[in-house]
Amino acid sequence: RLSDCSITEEGYAALAEALKSSHLIELDLRGNDPGASGVKLLTDLLQDPHCTLETLSLLKSEAEEACASLTEVLGPNPLLQTELDLSGKISGDSGVKQLSALLKNPHCRPERLRLSKNGITERGCTDLISALTPNPSHLTELDLSENTLGNPGVEKISTLLKSSSCKLQKLVLSDCNIKQEGYAALAEALKSNPSSHLIELDLRGNDPGDSGMKQLRNLINDPKCNLEILRLLKSPDAQKAYDHLNEVLGINPILQTDLDLSGKIEGDLGVEELSALLKNLLKDPHCRPEKLQLSECNLTEKGCSALLTALISESSTLRELNLSKNRIQDLGVKLLSAELKNPHCKL
Repeated sequence: RLSDCSITEEGYAALAEALKSSHLIELDLRGNDPGASGVKLLTDLLQDPHCTLETLSLLKSEAEEACASLTEVLGPNPLLQTELDLSGKISGDSGVKQLSALLKNPHCRPERLRLSKNGITERGCTDLISALTPNPSHLTELDLSENTLGNPGVEKISTLLKSSSCKLQKLVLSDCNIKQEGYAALAEALKSNPSSHLIELDLRGNDPGDSGMKQLRNLINDPKCNLEILRLLKSPDAQKAYDHLNEVLGINPILQTDLDLSGKIEGDLGVEELSALLKNLLKDPHCRPEKLQLSECNLTEKGCSALLTALISESSTLRELNLSKNRIQDLGVKLLSAELKNPHCKL
């Protein structure tokens, strides 16, 4: 029995080496800190057919209960897994609270943790982050998608992101009911931690509002920001429209508030195609252009009609529209005038 003996990685390495040729059948290491390498050594040891150990005690009571419960759900011993996929497998905040008891133990060091669709709220998120904060260095991926975390839950996650010991590389927060305050908290956390390892962030299915998108734009344009992948568009049609505008026309309709396509669209057919793309793209709250410039595009009243149908909606953020040097004529102006009476028009 070696419980609570202040044993660290070096001691675990010595034990693991000795046990390769030992008759020991029971070992108690509760209350020690193995570090990442110590856990790996123990995992490799237990999988060695020459190892005679029958009982290895690593967890104290509350954590042991959590481990037993998760073993029933997962099958394999969660202490031996680098990935814990509990999506849809644990019950709300109470399930996360039990999991948190296990995560607080230094012998539990998953690298990837998936908790999608578990009915987790701010309360469960608080327990989870409290468990991870003392030693977050082992976790590289966290998936909390399709939980109602809201802004308060995301603010808790942001405190973790500020930690210099946080090694998260991928964070999935799609469909988590996050609004502009949550976006502000995430952006501020990533700006305040220039050593952040986060390279992928998924925020699909949330609503940033104008200020949230402004925060994201400022973050992405910051040379100190390490993000490489930012997922924002939920529907395939919106993503297809984004890809076309980005690749074919050379503009980013999300990170720009001023979309200048003057001279880049040719005639009514080009504008009709653009209108179909914009209609799909503008349905997503992350696409919030304020200015659209379509000067010198050989546009007539036909293209003008298609364009206005796509642009004028309840969620529209468009404030300026430039159609100068086109042939929209009187009929096109009449169409514009009718839309200006629309209560949803913010031009």
